[in-house]
Amino acid sequence: MKLSKRSMVVIGVLVAVMAATVIVLTPGGDAPPGTPKPAAPADDLRAVFATAADVAEGKRVTDGSCSRCHGADGISATKGVPHVAGQRPAYLYAKLKAYQAGTRGDHGMESAVKFLNDDALVKVSAYYGSLEPAQPAQADGAKTPPASADPLAAGKAAAAACGGCHGETGVTKVPGMPSLAGLDPKYFISAMHAYKTGQRAHDTMKALATPLGDAELKGIALFYALQKPARAQTPAKGDVAAGKTAAAACAGCHGETGVSSNPANPSLAGQDAQYFVAALKAYKDGSRKEETMKLAVSSLTDAAMADMAAFYAAQEPRAPKVEKPLTLAEWVQRCDRCHGVNGNSTDPRTPAIAAQRADYLQKALRAYQGGQRKSSAMGPMSSALSDGDVDDLAAFYTRQKARAFAYVAVPAK
Repeated sequence: MKLSKRSMVVIGVLVAVMAATVIVLTPGGDAPPGTPKPAAPADDLRAVFATAADVAEGKRVTDGSCSRCHGADGISATKGVPHVAGQRPAYLYAKLKAYQAGTRGDHGMESAVKFLNDDALVKVSAYYGSLEPAQPAQADGAKTPPASADPLAAGKAAAAACGGCHGETGVTKVPGMPSLAGLDPKYFISAMHAYKTGQRAHDTMKALATPLGDAELKGIALFYALQKPARAQTPAKGDVAAGKTAAAACAGCHGETGVSSNPANPSLAGQDAQYFVAALKAYKDGSRKEETMKLAVSSLTDAAMADMAAFYAAQEPRAPKVEKPLTLAEWVQRCDRCHGVNGNSTDPRTPAIAAQRADYLQKALRAYQGGQRKSSAMGPMSSALSDGDVDDLAAFYTRQKARAFAYVAVPAK
């Protein structure tokens, strides 16, 4: 097998980009005095150094087995199967060992590597590291497809039509209209679906909610959840002290002062009093179909409802624990910290993801989200990604130009 000039760099010449991130030891070698030890055992980095014979043997091992899925040149044409050409050999070696141990969650790969010894794994990793990586999914200069719309900006735009009744930022000034600022998105979306389906009888709200798709509802819900909540700027009749006593039974679901700790239950603190009374009456007469609430309000008098409304209207609302979603650029910045600028990892132990198949990146991220893949770093990181974020990140990295791995070959003994 003929190696490229890049592959024949002598052992003493370590590419600067690698040297900046990790000190690589040959098996049994010693680091210079005072230098820190690598974070991973030196054995995990052996595939970085290999002879031409090692690489040729790695190619032989992959022929007819690995190549069926990953392609003859390590560039996959199979949906959900990654490119491995030009991948960081130490990373490949570590993951092949993980497949052997059954900790990677892929039965096909477990079977494929089950009977390979450690030496074969090293050589396979070295072989794939010596190959030229895949080209980006789009040629350089091609028009980049737009990322998913910013859900917060989209939500603000969609919520503009609601401002006349509910206030520009969701704090109502109109008696009988609920404040929406500071409502948890889960509750808001559930309420809107109830209007859509007729579970809440309200012709105007049904007409407004019905055309809205899930993405629009999520955006509107996010917009209101992130607005600063405040008491409704409307009058409240009733006795606050009497209302506090009457509302004691509601604390289990809605919080002692009307600030709910359960996303499925609305916070009532600062809510418009007239709307609150109308909602309770709707539960009582069945125009809002919710058996738990119907039972809870069945014995309440009009006076008790007015008192409770006055109590809750006087309480200070609090914002739910909802974070503003990151933009694609912000997510890329986070991913690049480990995977290198534009997905070109400079750490042999971290995978390059530039020009990787988008469907594979989506599959991998969702496996981390679902716990099928375990990683102390990727688990928390991926859990915060929306479906749109996953798709956008995969599309971004598959379009990036992949740089060849700084493979170091050593002369045969």
